[in-house]
Amino acid sequence: MEDSYKHQGMRRRLIQKLREKGIQDEGVLNAMGKVPRHVFFENAFLEHAYQDKAFPIGHGQTISQPYTVAFQTELLNVKSGDKILEIGTGSGYQACVLCELGAKVYTIEYQKDLYERTRRFLPEMGYKPHFFSGDGSKGLPAHAPFDKIIVTAGAPTVPNSLIEQLSVGGCLVIPVGDDNIQQMLRLTKNSERKISKEVFSNFSFVPLKGEEGWK
Repeated sequence: MEDSYKHQGMRRRLIQKLREKGIQDEGVLNAMGKVPRHVFFENAFLEHAYQDKAFPIGHGQTISQPYTVAFQTELLNVKSGDKILEIGTGSGYQACVLCELGAKVYTIEYQKDLYERTRRFLPEMGYKPHFFSGDGSKGLPAHAPFDKIIVTAGAPTVPNSLIEQLSVGGCLVIPVGDDNIQQMLRLTKNSERKISKEVFSNFSFVPLKGEEGWK
């Protein structure tokens, strides 16, 4: 997997663009600066790899726009050693960024073919999150609690299962809305019974499929 000076230069320009768009967490920017995003693309689409836009990866899924990845990751406030659940493995790019930040990553994918592809591919890159296939809207109760949970698909409502699987003091970052536009939310579990909610910008994600997502 080649990571040439050209690739690195394109990546540096992308990171600068994210900085200009308001991403301030240097840890997030450094992590994204280390993950070779172009390896998730066919060679014919190399020029698209470091543009700030989403790109289709098959199965009705996309590799998220770099700004979206940076924005969600910044909201998570990742600390090294955090146990993080990612709902929607997709290409695996977001999981790689979380691994670079020192998180212990558990990632679940609804699409079986995508799960199989990413489960094989990421370890070849040197990234080894814990992979799961199934309904991410229900989380991973057998492995809970989690310090942080990130959802990379748009949900109609906040799944109760995910709130239940958060540690006290932990947070959930999730886009919630209709099948066109969602608001980014950060929910912090202050105690077993008290949840605080912050609302951020609008985004557009593929739908969260599953029992507590879109049917």
